[in-house]
Amino acid sequence: MALPRESIYLSVDALPEPLEPTRVRKVPTGIADLDSIVNGGFPSGSTILLWGDIGAGMQEYIYTAGSKVALVNERPESRRYYLGDHCDDSDLPSQVCYVTFSRSKEIILQELATSFNGDYYRAFRDRTVFKDFSSMYFRHSVVPASWTHEDDLFDLPSSGLLEELVTFLDENARDSIVVIDSLTDLAISDLVEVRDLVTTIKGMQRAAKQWNGLVYLMLTRGILEHRHEQLLMDSTDGCLVFEWRTSSRSSTRQRYMYLEKFTGVLPHLPRDKIARFPTMVSANHGLVVVYMERIS
Repeated sequence: MALPRESIYLSVDALPEPLEPTRVRKVPTGIADLDSIVNGGFPSGSTILLWGDIGAGMQEYIYTAGSKVALVNERPESRRYYLGDHCDDSDLPSQVCYVTFSRSKEIILQELATSFNGDYYRAFRDRTVFKDFSSMYFRHSVVPASWTHEDDLFDLPSSGLLEELVTFLDENARDSIVVIDSLTDLAISDLVEVRDLVTTIKGMQRAAKQWNGLVYLMLTRGILEHRHEQLLMDSTDGCLVFEWRTSSRSSTRQRYMYLEKFTGVLPHLPRDKIARFPTMVSANHGLVVVYMERIS
């Protein structure tokens, strides 16, 4: 039987009042042009996959983000100089929490010192909590303990690598820019199953919402199977891609950066701002955007 005509329509008075928009807390990326496009940074608590070609800018992005946050913590009056005009209301993490599995603190700081100026190097060094899991990572490999600066292997924890990572983050990740360098190391290791890694990242994505910072997970493109790359990407809030491109008219190469996905960010960007960004690295400014190219 057909419903009475008047019962099909709702009265305007019966509709709920629209809710006030919730203010989303943002954390600056340290890349001024990117922050201007995403209105002050990425949402606080985001887990972001940095995925890309070797040498295309992932490492420089991390060094720039960490160094600029460290510099502004030391010199609050320099906020606009280092972060731009769009980050006045953005939250500023108090430190960088840098996790590495195969590279030492000394290697990382040496890279930064040779790439950027002394202020960036000193600020990053002084405001970063390093955790080097090299001893566990290389424990059952052919790499001798002397190379990882670990003389007594009996002092190493008996729990697994992922369990130790979780413990460290629980104790240190709050109010931080967290850097996991890198998922590639973990995924190719015999110590870690890919399915366990994906589960850990999914759990990290949940926990990060309480840490009031950003979590960056680095992954080199083309090393893992495509489905594993997609699983890891699907386990994060956002994915920032770094790639090399060669012009059809010359032999020169250019680094590019763009957002592949980002829940809560991409839907709010105007179409002309969904773009691929050519980038370059400057000793005095870190990773910078040269200009913007529309993604077709």
